[in-house]
Amino acid sequence: MSTLKARIKDVAREAGVSVATVSRVLTGGPVSTQLRDKVDAAIRATGYRPNLSARRLRSQHSRTIGLIVSDIRNPFFTAVSRAVEDAAYEAGMRVILCNTDENPEKEAMYLRLMQEERVTGLIFAPTRTSAEALSQTALDFPAVLIDRVGPPGLHDAVVLDNAAAAHTLVSHLMEQGYRRIGGLFGNTSTTGIERHAGFAAALAARGLAAPARFIPPTADAGEAELLDWMQSSDRPDALIASNGQLLLGVARAIRRLGLSMPHDLAVAGFDNETWTSLVGPGLTVIEQPVHEIGTTAMSLLFDRLQRPGGPARKMVLSGRPILRGSTGARLRAVAN
Repeated sequence: MSTLKARIKDVAREAGVSVATVSRVLTGGPVSTQLRDKVDAAIRATGYRPNLSARRLRSQHSRTIGLIVSDIRNPFFTAVSRAVEDAAYEAGMRVILCNTDENPEKEAMYLRLMQEERVTGLIFAPTRTSAEALSQTALDFPAVLIDRVGPPGLHDAVVLDNAAAAHTLVSHLMEQGYRRIGGLFGNTSTTGIERHAGFAAALAARGLAAPARFIPPTADAGEAELLDWMQSSDRPDALIASNGQLLLGVARAIRRLGLSMPHDLAVAGFDNETWTSLVGPGLTVIEQPVHEIGTTAMSLLFDRLQRPGGPARKMVLSGRPILRGSTGARLRAVAN
């Protein structure tokens, strides 16, 4: 049968069921597995393509999950997006993916798009600007924040224990003999703030200064900042980069300067990407549970759809330190 002419009546006739039954299958309504399988087979046999716009208008939702991330080039968000898509597919739902480049104007535009598309729910990694504005933003669907937090008690969220993770990296560097430990932190999200808090607390506990620079969370910004810092009189002996893109920029800068790790600069950071084991002696990192972040966010969203009431929940997950040669023990020259 021609796919251009197939109608819902044709599907019903092919499956031997009513049009209402076909409609319930298409909208995810309550039908038996046997009936659903018959209708699915009939859809394939007839080549029927549902009118999604009409279904949205009738049902007031699209069985679509919105996913707004800050930088799809960042492998962290790529992996989280894959986990969200897998969970949505298993639930018979689609995903609309939007990338904002940490731009609040693009975030606002994509939030409007989600409203227009009547998405069923949203997974969102907001900038600090957009996170703060959420308390004044009325959404027609539940939202779960990932990697970043918003106003307390407003939306469910899944985040890393950022302060503890940064504290772990600082403690490791101090155990290795480093005392002048600097940090590069992203300036667009709550993640950078939380990781800086753990960094500063760990150094303050030992009575040490906590020199830090807040910059855009990109590889280019990380590279440029470290090139500048290493030419200054207060250059650090060790450095922590607060995300995988900044860590990549640090690795580039070290290569451009002809330095070696950890002899000239010990380096630690976040995100256990494949390349981090291949640079120099291997980079020490905090491995984030990226798949668990995505699946937990979807689980919270599905729970919220089933039970709209109740307080917002914040799920805090732990990272795993991967210790490599970039933070090897500090070797001190001994005078005569």
